[in-house]
Amino acid sequence: MNDSWQRYADEHLRTVDTMSAVLLFAMFLFGSELGVPNGPRPDAVGPTIALAAISCAALLWQRSRPRTVVAVTAVAAAGAGALGCLLTPLMLGPLMLALYRLAVLTRRRTARRYFFASVVLVVTTATVMDPAHHPWPFKTVGPAAWLLLPVVAGNALRLRDAYLEAVQARAEYAERSREEEARHRVAEERMRIARELHDVVAHHLALAHAQAGTAAHLARTHPDHVQKILTELAGTTSSALREMKSTVGLLRRPDDPDAPLAPSPGLAQLAELTSAFGAAGLTVTVTAEGEPHPLSPGVDLTAYRIVQEALTNVSKHATTASAHVRLRYFHDRLTVTVTDDGASAATAAAPAPGHGFGLIGMRERARSVGGALQAGHRAEGGFEVTTELPLYPSAPEPERTP
Repeated sequence: MNDSWQRYADEHLRTVDTMSAVLLFAMFLFGSELGVPNGPRPDAVGPTIALAAISCAALLWQRSRPRTVVAVTAVAAAGAGALGCLLTPLMLGPLMLALYRLAVLTRRRTARRYFFASVVLVVTTATVMDPAHHPWPFKTVGPAAWLLLPVVAGNALRLRDAYLEAVQARAEYAERSREEEARHRVAEERMRIARELHDVVAHHLALAHAQAGTAAHLARTHPDHVQKILTELAGTTSSALREMKSTVGLLRRPDDPDAPLAPSPGLAQLAELTSAFGAAGLTVTVTAEGEPHPLSPGVDLTAYRIVQEALTNVSKHATTASAHVRLRYFHDRLTVTVTDDGASAATAAAPAPGHGFGLIGMRERARSVGGALQAGHRAEGGFEVTTELPLYPSAPEPERTP
């Protein structure tokens, strides 16, 4: 019932204000007939009716001009006190409603100033000009207390509405933040999958191309070695298909039936990686310095992919037949360096430092786990890729799939 009445009041503000004004007009007239027992009654019916009419008519503008309405009703209440009327809540009703509306619609400071001004005006006029000589508590304490009530109630309602608006705003902001975070995570996941596909395709195609070229060359000079190269080429393409299937499988819906995905590759598979490059004619040596630390899955995968991409670039861009991978373990980081000793003329064909999708992808991978990567030509010839990746000695992350 309260909800239906509130809904009706919100939809018919003018009707509610008119009914309130009429009701308060009748209460004003009734209150003008009240007085203390055996005390005199004011004999000013006409002026009292005029004051009641002016005060209650002003209430029709209480929502649009609350300050003016408070001023008019305060003057009317003071006039009634000057006529000798007893200042009861019935007489102060229009002023109380005006103060309540002012407290709801304006700041607390404004409502407080108008409240004190109204109390001073009404109490002073009733005290100085009261022809009926009512007891002083009825002219001072009573009006001040009655006028304080609507101000307190209005402030409480305004604070409650402000609190509800703040709660609703926080809820809307949280909802928008969740949606933005979800979109951000989707974009990050798409970038990660695209990076994985780039690394898998670029590495295996470059390796397959090198192996096919080696097989074509040996077919003319050493035909007996061709079968071995072709077998390794078949293994390279098979590995590429497996990794691509595993990566693209991340895009499946959870209810799609399929075999479980293979674990992400890491530095533990570095020997297999260098062996594959060896079959393509690139000799890779691996050295490790310091005490090896267990790596989180993210850092392990990042280190592996950076080494893979760097060796792929060596195979594609450098004329050298050898490369060197150095792993240096510190207490808080892992440094991975991949170098080749290609001649200056050969390395000039390599992408300039900071350019090329391969280098961009390696830098993005390093930054994604809190690391950094540098790449460039060496003064003594060749190309060098160095990355620093942080070590996380805390509990290992759950195993992820590429």
